[in-house]
Amino acid sequence: MSPSLGHPRLHLRSTDSTNDRARALAIAGAPHGTLVTASAQTAGRGRQGRRWSAPPDSSLLMSLVLRNPPPLLPLIAAVAVCDVAGDEARVKWPNDIVVVHAPGEGTTTSAGDLAKLAGILAEGRPQEGWALLGVGLNVAVRLHELPAELRATAATLGESPDAIEPALARLLAALDRRLAEPTQELLAAYRARDALRGREIGWSGGHGRAEGIDGEGRLVVALPGGGGNTTLDAGEVHLTSS
Repeated sequence: MSPSLGHPRLHLRSTDSTNDRARALAIAGAPHGTLVTASAQTAGRGRQGRRWSAPPDSSLLMSLVLRNPPPLLPLIAAVAVCDVAGDEARVKWPNDIVVVHAPGEGTTTSAGDLAKLAGILAEGRPQEGWALLGVGLNVAVRLHELPAELRATAATLGESPDAIEPALARLLAALDRRLAEPTQELLAAYRARDALRGREIGWSGGHGRAEGIDGEGRLVVALPGGGGNTTLDAGEVHLTSS
């Protein structure tokens, strides 16, 4: 593990949001690699302001301060989390980590559904040269303990709480490797984990078939009726019926 990632570290039994605490440290001048972790969050959030819920001592909850972050940071983080989460982990663009449930797995989701295993939230002030990388990974979550509305769309590694700290160490090491990786290798690793490629998707401005990502990490979408391709660089997408 790189000594530059995870040091210094602030661990909290409970906090509102690790990203909020990390932001305050970044503004105060905290060095590259400063890490904030928590056993529980009361106001954790994902992209688009969505709440991130997890019972105490069940998830890896962390935020890193990164100075001079690379432009593909969300993709780098997604691949690094997959490195830790295992062979079945996939990326739902832009950076939700999911598993695909197949028939007979005993899950509460229907065949083919994508169940969320981890979320990534990259925020920052590019003009000031820093970013925050927040990760929430369901390491020891018991799905029946989640709010009812989340159980059908969540996934977990199913480990014990003792596995959270080792998972953190592996994730910091994976981030260290992926941050140093040439762009083309990183993009290839992301494409190998792409959960959307070939699927019909929708978004606020239309629908089409996901065709992977381009060299800038944008989602390429084939429009219906031979309408050519478009690219999405932000926003949410969802699966639709083909």
